[in-house]
Amino acid sequence: MAERLYSISEVARAFEVSVPTLRYYEECGLVRPTARRGRVRQYDRAALERLAYAQLWHDDGMMTLADTAAVLTSEDAAERHGLIEAEHAAMRERIDRLTRAADVLRHMLDCPSDHPLSCPVTGAHVRARVDAALTGEGPAPALPSAPAEPSLPDA
Repeated sequence: MAERLYSISEVARAFEVSVPTLRYYEECGLVRPTARRGRVRQYDRAALERLAYAQLWHDDGMMTLADTAAVLTSEDAAERHGLIEAEHAAMRERIDRLTRAADVLRHMLDCPSDHPLSCPVTGAHVRARVDAALTGEGPAPALPSAPAEPSLPDA
């Protein structure tokens, strides 16, 4: 018995992507149809597994399509690890920046001052930022993080 083939529309529906997205993934080399019936692309299980693997890197790993294609086509573990390590380092930097941004927003939400510049923390940060800009010292240090919420004692 021949292996079941899935049409491009069935695959798009099952993987929650659009048909044009699958065509674009094909152009990028992420997935290839197994066959064509007329003008309709058909995919076997191996092609679907490659698509799921591409989604692991692109959607779950948040890698660009170009980096995803490089990982998928890499036959050398060291090269693949280099690509992944670079992406991981860039992601850690983004996480650090988002954490600092969340700390600033949390402080602004919790700050009891009616006017942000009269807040000792925000005002000091703004003044330090102006001083750093005028003296050419570079960016001022980040707004101090909010203190950690007290933890409850173990029962």
